[in-house]
Amino acid sequence: MVLDRHTGAVCHDAVQSLPALLKPGTLMVFNDTRVRKARLFATNAANGAKGEFLFLQPSADGGWDCLVDRAKRKRTGQEWLFPSGICGVITGAPAPDRRTLRLVPMPDEGWFERNGHIPLPPYMRRKDEPEDSEHYQTVYAKNTGSAAAPTAGLHFTPALLEALKAAGMELAWLTLTVGLGTFAPMRAEDISTHTMHTEHYDIPEETARAVNAAKAEGRPVLAVGTTAVRALESAWKGARLIPGPGSANLFISPGYSFSVVDVLFTNFHTPRSTLLVLVSAFARREWILGAYGRAIEEGYRFFSYGDAMLIR
Repeated sequence: MVLDRHTGAVCHDAVQSLPALLKPGTLMVFNDTRVRKARLFATNAANGAKGEFLFLQPSADGGWDCLVDRAKRKRTGQEWLFPSGICGVITGAPAPDRRTLRLVPMPDEGWFERNGHIPLPPYMRRKDEPEDSEHYQTVYAKNTGSAAAPTAGLHFTPALLEALKAAGMELAWLTLTVGLGTFAPMRAEDISTHTMHTEHYDIPEETARAVNAAKAEGRPVLAVGTTAVRALESAWKGARLIPGPGSANLFISPGYSFSVVDVLFTNFHTPRSTLLVLVSAFARREWILGAYGRAIEEGYRFFSYGDAMLIR
């Protein structure tokens, strides 16, 4: 679906038509993060109970921040036995459904790849399959660490990337490590009271130069996915994009003035999510909701493995 953010007009096309739908000279910015096999199962050392841990990100004390099942049964001080002789000790509870876990000995990245599972979105209601290790990664995934895929990028193939370059588009890359907070539903009725989670990003020097040149020359900057939007808007300081690592806890809601992003390529998002609020800030809320209504009528598929929307 193609939505004109200035008029609200909607038309229907296909992702392979992107080279013809975009203005030559458009700078397209992609998130090249790679999904970690972050979901692991463990056994309580004291009573043999089974538990599930989704490893979100390293914590400040050298442990891991984990999303857990049956959280009330996972208490500080408990020891959990993981595959390959790794012991996890619960050291804290930063949120009702999260626990901080210290692993002994500290595993390397290969431990996750050998023993973990791809953390599919919970609404998919199925176990991960071997093919998900490929299907739930973008073709340009590079830097491992995310607990969820930047799913707008799943639509791109090597052939499409080459076609975009041949049509005059410029491609650039950044890394934002995606945590599940991106997809967590907002519980507050007043969105202004929502506290946004923090995700870490890194902007390469060449990407910062490309963005700053495009803005100076009046060429459109297209973000592939909402994670790229949050990284770009967070790294914009004053009148230019700042390269290097940073933290993004920016909650983009209606009324926000975009500094970097002119065009957005994204999926259709879940109700009551920060992602739906973000796209409603990029185009008018009533136009987004109207477009979603049209998408339902036309049989579009929603969410991570669903169809795409180009907002320009």
